[in-house]
Amino acid sequence: MKWTLGAAIVLSLGLGLVSATTVKYPTAKSKSFEAGERLRYRVSYGFVDAGEAILTVNETSKKSPTGRKLYHMKGEGRSLGAFTAFYKVEDLYQSYMDQEGAFPWEFIRDVNEGGYTINQKYDFRQDKQTVNTGEKTVKVPLGVQDMISAFYHARTLDFENMKVNQVTTFDCFMDGELWPLKMKYKGVETIKIRKGEFECMKFVPVVQEGRYFKNEEDVEFWVTNDGNRIPVLVKAKIAVGSIKMHLVEWEGLKHELAKK
Repeated sequence: MKWTLGAAIVLSLGLGLVSATTVKYPTAKSKSFEAGERLRYRVSYGFVDAGEAILTVNETSKKSPTGRKLYHMKGEGRSLGAFTAFYKVEDLYQSYMDQEGAFPWEFIRDVNEGGYTINQKYDFRQDKQTVNTGEKTVKVPLGVQDMISAFYHARTLDFENMKVNQVTTFDCFMDGELWPLKMKYKGVETIKIRKGEFECMKFVPVVQEGRYFKNEEDVEFWVTNDGNRIPVLVKAKIAVGSIKMHLVEWEGLKHELAKK
């Protein structure tokens, strides 16, 4: 009887280990970033410099529940100058992202915009294809992204053979729901910002009409046409004007920046 019980326990543990190791995780198609990367953007509302955004990639000793190595991604946003007096912004987004597969295991969002606050913590179990929001557990596809990891995941995709108006889609979990993120490729353009000229690939995210934007294609962004694929300019039309975000500082890039 003792032998039978012991055998059952060993068999159960063995099956658990087998199931944990047989998950076929997605692998990033290219490596466009590495630990140490830091991007700083200036955010303009109309003709006013209203804020800045900083994106960083760092090593971390933290690992996934299955023992996989992670990056610690941070996205920080804050209002600047006189704009702070009537609409103060202090945002922090964090993602613990799989180094090999470019998908998240944990997402943290702390937002304070004009007194409106959001605090979220999502635990992604990619091995079980679930996300725990603290209030519910949601079934999701393997490789699903969060709001920060989606930015880095998109940079690993293969755009070499894309045709103009071709749409790329991947799944993103945000605000407690699963959303399909769609990006439409619009070709190659030369973009001039304060820091110089860059040859860029232009994309239009296919956004949900009415939620934040009037039209489906009210957001445009330009990404360097090189190994880094970093955004240098983002334009967005909103209900009460327009927002522009442009690159002002960069360091720790994996590849040399293709600047004209």
